[in-house]
Amino acid sequence: MPGPDPSPDAKLTETLLGPIVSSGHLASGAMPALSEFEFALNMTVHAFQRWMLRCMSVAGVPDLTPMDVLVLHNVNHRGKAKRLADICLVLNIEDTHIVNYSLKKLERLKLIKSGRKGKEKTVAVTQGGEDACRRYAQVREQLLVKSVLATSIDPARLSEIAATIRSLSGQYDQAARAAASL
Repeated sequence: MPGPDPSPDAKLTETLLGPIVSSGHLASGAMPALSEFEFALNMTVHAFQRWMLRCMSVAGVPDLTPMDVLVLHNVNHRGKAKRLADICLVLNIEDTHIVNYSLKKLERLKLIKSGRKGKEKTVAVTQGGEDACRRYAQVREQLLVKSVLATSIDPARLSEIAATIRSLSGQYDQAARAAASL
């Protein structure tokens, strides 16, 4: 389902300047829109990471990395213990060492605790970790959700954009596998 038509000013700008990209040489191929998407995605990722860190600081847990915040939220999800492999799968992270480093840091901060399920190590959120996630959610509602709601973006459209991005992530994963075989 296509989005709303761009404003006349946006159409004029694109006609005069072309798509907004960070690397013109990547936009010169068969699909300039993909380069435009990549630039927007890069801007979004960095803005999202800044947001996560500042929100978690306001929630009372400074000095985390974006990965630490993502891992904490994932471990807190549904309140059940998780295995390293499951966290990596859900977050689409290939290098388990990156997640393992975050797990150790979060455990040192007493936000998660380790356990065992049979022979496998698991991690679960502590009360301190659950409280940090709850405070994060409260700050998010007040500062981010309120602001996004004020833009009048249709929540169904936002879900559609998210589904499209998840679908494109599969294309990037497949291209990465193909590149690894060259």
